[in-house]
Amino acid sequence: MTFDTAHGSDRSFLFVLGSSRSDGNTEILARAAAEQLPADVPQRWVDLNRLPLPDFQDGRHETAGRPGGENEELLRQATLEATDIVIASPLYWYTLSAQTKRYLDYWSGWLNEPGSDFKQRMAGRTLWGVTAMADGDHVVAGGLVTTLSHSAAYLRMRFGGVLTGTGSRPGRVRADEQAMIRAKTFFQGGTPLARFPYEKGSDAAA
Repeated sequence: MTFDTAHGSDRSFLFVLGSSRSDGNTEILARAAAEQLPADVPQRWVDLNRLPLPDFQDGRHETAGRPGGENEELLRQATLEATDIVIASPLYWYTLSAQTKRYLDYWSGWLNEPGSDFKQRMAGRTLWGVTAMADGDHVVAGGLVTTLSHSAAYLRMRFGGVLTGTGSRPGRVRADEQAMIRAKTFFQGGTPLARFPYEKGSDAAA
């Protein structure tokens, strides 16, 4: 496994690549956005294909450990060390890829380990998303956006939104001029505290 790391900032970005192929459109879009980060902001890039995890097993009511092994621990540490976590997953059946969903499933295990402070440590950090899709109308990515937004809300994280682009054939996202323009300022956007819809409603009524 290789981590690409720079030094010299209070912020640090973890890019989690969840595509079934390397150098895909989602990764191209994510790297275009990452290029705009200041040079002193650390970046770590993790390809879930190179750090495979077995299917998650919910062990909350069992004594046997989960079979995540070394890869699980590497991912857990990388997650906790980052102030900003970027989920870069293609849109597969209108949601996250299997690799990415499995990684998030392991968050459930980290939450429920005896004595875990995972939820407390994740609070206040920022979750971002990047996705490429075949459809030119990016509204179809609503399910993926909701998954990430609600996950951030549950952990009391901030949510920077999802950078979307169109691209099916390899490299096609580079032709999506609007996506490439948005990539230049994506990480400069606001990162409000994520909230569930019913929490937003209560704020409006107050």
